[in-house]
Amino acid sequence: MSALAPAATVFGPRRVSARLRWSLWALLVALVAALLVTLVWLAGRYEASQVQSKLERDTADALSDVRSALTRNVQSLQALQSGHPTPASWREQAGVLLREHREWMRIEWRDSHLDTLAVVDTPFRAPVFARLGRGNAQGDVALACANGRRVSGPAYSGSYFLPQLDGLGLEVMELCLPQVTAGQLTGYVVATYSLGEILAGMIGPQLTRSQEVSFTEADGTRLAMHGAARRGTRVFTSQQLLDLPGNTMVLRMDSWRAAPDLFPNVLTALVTAMSIALVLVLVLLGRDARRRLRAEEDLADALAFRKAMEDSLVTGLRARDLQGRITYVNPAFCDMVGFTPEELLGHATPAPYWPPELADEYQKRQEIRLSGQHAPPREGYESVFMRKDGSRFPVLIIEAPLINHDGLQTGWMSAFLDISEQRRVEELSRASQERLQATARLATVGEMASLLSHELNQPLAAISSYATGSMNLLKSPAAPGALPDIEVAMRRIAEQAERAGRVIKSVHDFVRRRDKEREPVGAQALLDAIMPLVSLQARKLGVRVDTRVKRALPPALCDRTMVEQVLLNLARNAMQAMDQAGVADPSLVIEARQAGKGWIEFSVTDVGPGIAEAVKQQLFTPFFTTKSEGMGLGLSLCRTVVEQHGGFLGFEPNRPQGTIFRFTLPVDPATCNPL
Repeated sequence: MSALAPAATVFGPRRVSARLRWSLWALLVALVAALLVTLVWLAGRYEASQVQSKLERDTADALSDVRSALTRNVQSLQALQSGHPTPASWREQAGVLLREHREWMRIEWRDSHLDTLAVVDTPFRAPVFARLGRGNAQGDVALACANGRRVSGPAYSGSYFLPQLDGLGLEVMELCLPQVTAGQLTGYVVATYSLGEILAGMIGPQLTRSQEVSFTEADGTRLAMHGAARRGTRVFTSQQLLDLPGNTMVLRMDSWRAAPDLFPNVLTALVTAMSIALVLVLVLLGRDARRRLRAEEDLADALAFRKAMEDSLVTGLRARDLQGRITYVNPAFCDMVGFTPEELLGHATPAPYWPPELADEYQKRQEIRLSGQHAPPREGYESVFMRKDGSRFPVLIIEAPLINHDGLQTGWMSAFLDISEQRRVEELSRASQERLQATARLATVGEMASLLSHELNQPLAAISSYATGSMNLLKSPAAPGALPDIEVAMRRIAEQAERAGRVIKSVHDFVRRRDKEREPVGAQALLDAIMPLVSLQARKLGVRVDTRVKRALPPALCDRTMVEQVLLNLARNAMQAMDQAGVADPSLVIEARQAGKGWIEFSVTDVGPGIAEAVKQQLFTPFFTTKSEGMGLGLSLCRTVVEQHGGFLGFEPNRPQGTIFRFTLPVDPATCNPL
């Protein structure tokens, strides 16, 4: 019993569950069957209502057409009596009207006593009163005219049957239109209508092509009919009342379109569609189950791949929720800060890797970030973290919002790069560049040594001459009277000494300057600092140098020493190029002007041979040179210096001859005046 009890306990609920499942399936089948029956019934009702609604609209349109045509006919008959016509002219005009209106069988002009003055029959058939005569219908005419006289307008008689000579007959009615002149009754116009022709001529053919239209009495007696109806299992009928002065008829329209068959049109189509839909649903469910299985497998593979990829990254990853709690870290981040995932997950502010002295600043920055007031920069921002052992290291942080599948932000994802090595490399690069700059400056001074000695020879020779002359004057017997000349000589000696001192000082400042801080420097000051050195080489090579500085230029924010090196290199290259090309009248223009808001542009223009196409492609390439004694670093260093300042160095042809080198420097923001 102890073994059977658990089995009964297990199978009992399964049987209950199976019965419940089959009951649910039976209920589902019953609901589907009821739905199918309801759909069949509703579809039949809907299709029948659509046919009936269209027929009602067609009947209303037909009735409107008949009323409008009868009104126009009354107006035509009124126009027939205008202008006091004679019987002959009246007959002529009435004949024209009868040819235009097939619904009129006869038009009569009668006097006030209903005596006939003129008569015209329709030309489309034999006279309709030829068999029985007009007298049999005199009572209908009199009744219609009496009604017309009473209402002072057109009046219609009741319809009556008029036998014809061919054995057939017509259902006609009379229209009587009283003629009143100066308030006195002068006569009547009587028109005989054929009801069949009214149906044929006054109702549009698009309405009678597929439907039967007829006039009937109120009790359903059919008076006239037009169109051929096809009888089906059900005929759709619509009736509209045509209420005329003195006569009332019913306009009836029967549609030959039978009611829609339930078998096989609707029911078969619905059952077939439902069966196909059920099969398709089963097929789609099977495919969906297989897709879900594959998706789960793919998701597991993707998760494993992502986990392996995240574990192999050297970039630290960290996720936080909207409250600032850490929800995810990858191994690279843990290695970076020296904490385990267990020590970091769920941790809020202050984070254990924040330096204590910067915790308040980081706390405010995180509050701003989590509030969503300011989006983090896409290029990232730098910060300082602390390892578990207390050592600090710089990091580059790139943050982006975490968006779920509903498009809602659930937190922030951050990527961290340890930039300690990058900072070390940048420092080495900076030191290397400084050494290259110093080497280039010393090489420049070495090349100018001969020029410097030649330049100093002139003031030294002048000093020697003036000193010798002064000594001679002092030794002469007339020394007391030569004091003015000695004073002039001493002044000339001082001027030449000052000149030599300026040359030496400019070279000394150029070589020994070590300030690295950027400072506001005027364009004229930059040119004045290099002009002594430029003038040395210009006088040797016979080059005319012209400097142009626009007025009211704001100072440039730059490293003065490096910018002076750029200007000097560009000027020396231009003079050497003109000297090598043997230019007859070499000239050099150094210009400074404002180039847009916040920038100053320097240009060095020569009239040399220009730059060949083959050289343009690698002009700024390091160690490329066209000089036999050159190192190929001058222009490369110049571009590096300008780009470090945020500017641009380029060149263009000088028309008609030569080359223009241009570079830009930023204006000092404190003194920048918008253009």
